Amino acid sequence: MLSLYSIVRTAIVHGIESVPVYVEADVSDGLPMFEMVGLLSAEVREAKERVRTALRNLGHTLPARRITINLYPAYVKKSGSSYDLPIAVAVLAAMGVIRAELLDRLLIIGEIGLNGDIQPIHGVLPLVAQAREQGIERCMVPSGNETEAALAEQIQILPVAHLRNVIHILNTEEFENKEERAVPKEPEEKSCLDFSDIHGQHFVKRACEVAVSGMHHMLMIGPPGAGKTMVAKRIPSILPALTRAEQLELSKIYSVCGLLDNQSALLTERPFRCPHHTISPQGLSGGGSVPKPGEISLAHKGVLFLDELTEFRHETLEILRQPLEEHQIRLVRISGAYTFPADFMLVCAMNPCSCGYYPDRERCNCSPAMLERYTKKISRPLLDRIDICVEARQMEYRELTGEQKQEESSETIRERVAVAQERQRHRFRGTELCYNSRIPAADLEKYCSLTEKEKKYMEHIYEKMGLTARTYHKILKVARTLADMEDQTDIGMNHLSEAICYRSADRQYREGAV
Repeated sequence: MLSLYSIVRTAIVHGIESVPVYVEADVSDGLPMFEMVGLLSAEVREAKERVRTALRNLGHTLPARRITINLYPAYVKKSGSSYDLPIAVAVLAAMGVIRAELLDRLLIIGEIGLNGDIQPIHGVLPLVAQAREQGIERCMVPSGNETEAALAEQIQILPVAHLRNVIHILNTEEFENKEERAVPKEPEEKSCLDFSDIHGQHFVKRACEVAVSGMHHMLMIGPPGAGKTMVAKRIPSILPALTRAEQLELSKIYSVCGLLDNQSALLTERPFRCPHHTISPQGLSGGGSVPKPGEISLAHKGVLFLDELTEFRHETLEILRQPLEEHQIRLVRISGAYTFPADFMLVCAMNPCSCGYYPDRERCNCSPAMLERYTKKISRPLLDRIDICVEARQMEYRELTGEQKQEESSETIRERVAVAQERQRHRFRGTELCYNSRIPAADLEKYCSLTEKEKKYMEHIYEKMGLTARTYHKILKVARTLADMEDQTDIGMNHLSEAICYRSADRQYREGAV
C-alpha cells in the first residue's frame, strides 16, 4: 500500500499568545475520502471544502484515495479559518506537487477563498512573534497581513496573495532571495485634544495630573455640562509616550481583535476606550466560546473611561474589581483558561443624582430615598478601589468665556508627569513596581512612612471619615505621588491633606443621601 505523508507548521492564538499546531497530511490507498481529525471546530471542518474547491480551480484535483488530515496537539481546540493554507500546503506536499523538504522551519497561516485567493486573518502579530522565539526562520502570511507581520523582527516574512504564488515560491525556493520587508507607514497625526482648551476646572485638572503621575484611578462627580467628559478625553494627552515594548504588546491585543490598520500596524498612541453604558459583562471583560479581549484589555496601557457610571449594569461594574487589583483578567471557558492584560487607568464620571443637580436644592427635587437609591448603584468595594474622587462644579460665565489667563497646555503638564514618574521608577528600581498606585500593602511602611505627628493626624481622619483599610492605603499612595511631584523625599502634612481632599467628594454625596 502506497502512502505519502507531509507535515506543516502553523499556530493558533490562545488569548493573546500563540500555541504551535502541526498539520499532518496522509494520502494512502483506500476508500476515497477526505477526513479531518484533531478536536476541530465547525469552521475548521469547513476548511476541507474550501481547500478541495480551491485546488480544483487551480487544476489540482484531489486523487481518488484516502486523504487524512490531523491537527495536533489534539487537546488544543482548533478554531478560526487560518488553517486553510497550511492544510492546502500539506495536501499538495503529500501529493508531490510541493517539495516537502522545504517546509522545515516555515510557519504557514492564512485563509483560502474558493478561487485560491489568500485572505487576511486576525492575530497574525502574536503568531509571528512567537514563531521567531521558537527559532522558526520564515513565516508565510497573507499579503493583507504583511505590514503587521513585519513588526516581528528577525524573521523572514513571505507574503502571498494567491495559492498559485505559494506553489511557485515553495517549488522554486524563491524565498531564499526574498529579503524585502514591508515598512509600516507612519501613523497619520490625529487631531490632538489639549488641556489648554478647557477653561476653569483647575481643581479637576490638578487631580488629573496627580492621577496620571501615579497612575491612580479617578472618579469625577458633577452636574451635566460641567466638563467631565471633556477632561477625561484629554487625559491621554498628558500620559508619557509608549515604549517600544508597550507598543508591541498593545499591537498584539488589537491584532487578535482585528483592529490593526495594515498600513501602519504598530500602535503608537495610548488607547482611550469609552464603552457605552449598555455594554455587556462579556464585552467589558472579553467573551466568546474562544474568548477575545474585551474593553478592559483594549484599554491596556491607556485609559478606560466609563461615562455615566451609574447607568452601567451592576454585574458589569463588579467585573472591574479583580482587574483593578491584579492588572490582568482571567477567564475560564470550556475551551480553556485565558489570561488577558488589563493594566489601565480607570476614569469614571457620574452625576450626583438622577436629575444631576444635587446638592443645589433650587434645581434638584430628588428625595432622600431617591438619592440613596442612586448612590447605591455603585458598590462600596468598587469605590474603595478608586484612588481619587473629585467634584466637577458648574462653571461660571467668566471661566466659560475664557476671560482669565491662558490655560496650561497638555505638553507642559506631560513634562511634569514624566519627571514624577521617573522619580518613581528610580525608587522602585530592582522591583516589579513602576507606579505608586501599585505599591502593595506590605510595602507601604517602606515607601510611605509617616512621622508620629502625621500618624496621629491620619488616625483622627480614619475614625472621622470612617475609612476602610483599602481607602486608607489609597490616601497614602496618593500622598506619596504628591510628594514626588514636588520632589520631596518624605510625605508631609500638606500632601496628606490634599490626598484626603481627593476622597471627600464621594463621602459628601453619600452622606447627603442618608
